Amino acid sequence: MVHTGFIDTSPFWKYSYGDYHPLKMYRLYLTQKLQEFKGLLSKVEILNAKSPDLEIVKKFHDDEYLKVLELADEGIFKGYMIYYGLGTGDCPVVPGIYSASLLAAGASQTASEYVIKTRGRAFNMAGGLHHAMRDKASGFCYINDPVVAIYTLLKGFDRVLYLDIDAHHGDGVQSAFYNDDRVFTISTHESGKYLFPGTGFEYETGSGKGEGYTLNIPFPPNSGDDVYIEAFNEIVKPAILKFSPDVIVLQSGADALKGDPLTHWNLTTYSYIHVYDFVISLNIPIVALGGGGYDVGNVCRLWTILLAKLLGENIDDKIPEEWRRIAERYGVYIDHIFDPEPTVSSESVKKQVYDTINGILKTHPIFQP
Repeated sequence: MVHTGFIDTSPFWKYSYGDYHPLKMYRLYLTQKLQEFKGLLSKVEILNAKSPDLEIVKKFHDDEYLKVLELADEGIFKGYMIYYGLGTGDCPVVPGIYSASLLAAGASQTASEYVIKTRGRAFNMAGGLHHAMRDKASGFCYINDPVVAIYTLLKGFDRVLYLDIDAHHGDGVQSAFYNDDRVFTISTHESGKYLFPGTGFEYETGSGKGEGYTLNIPFPPNSGDDVYIEAFNEIVKPAILKFSPDVIVLQSGADALKGDPLTHWNLTTYSYIHVYDFVISLNIPIVALGGGGYDVGNVCRLWTILLAKLLGENIDDKIPEEWRRIAERYGVYIDHIFDPEPTVSSESVKKQVYDTINGILKTHPIFQP
């Protein structure tokens, strides 16, 4: 039996980015309740988030930025904070923002330490905040917890794979390990031509010792399951097998699911399950993280599926009535967990994706003799 740890997200439920911000913290509450009602939480080891080791946080983040972020914790904006990415529409200064961000980083460190100890799996839904940069907040992210997770895992493993399937490019994590051959960062995302953060192109492949250890697969808007799964099979699978990681950090943002208000994807749970099944088939330790997801119902569905997969459990498609009554208070309604059928892309989208696949296979260092 594989040990599976689960970070209790209840300490995060009291925080808010503000009434009009697209990232709703109650998505963690509703997802955890759905997981509970589906009988999954009785089968995990509940882990409590703790404060992170600041020395690990400071391996990436600048001291000065962290001091300013700490000053922002009282929720009062001061003009100089804007130079650190604080006080924007994406990254507002709200009460508890430093405390919540630090706790998310601590949760990812806790999950990683659990995996080092047990050689099992762990899931931190409150993590996956992959846009935070060394000296500034960005894209709803203030402290980069995936980076904290990876640095923690490097204490117990030699080769770490970071696989990011959020709709947005994992730019902050890429920047942290762009010169590092111990960490292979792979990101599948909507092209930066159309979506924040405007990075993650095929030619970004790493530098110095890290040359060839960054892999980006950008997709055009409205990409469906057919082209995503083909690209994953043709590029991502062989790249991972060639790297032969000791442990995987999986960032599983839910915003590539169709219907998300901030992205332009057309994926269903078929694509995500395809990724999950492959990752689990590698039979190595896994740290799973949350990430984006601005249709709360989609988040609840997807991360419940992910937890079931990590546990090796099968769940049915029924929505528990107890959960439905709770979710209605938040204006969240879903009538299924699994999408009924995969999506098919237009011919123009197919051509663009096939061109991308062929270009990467011809030029990326990992595929060259």
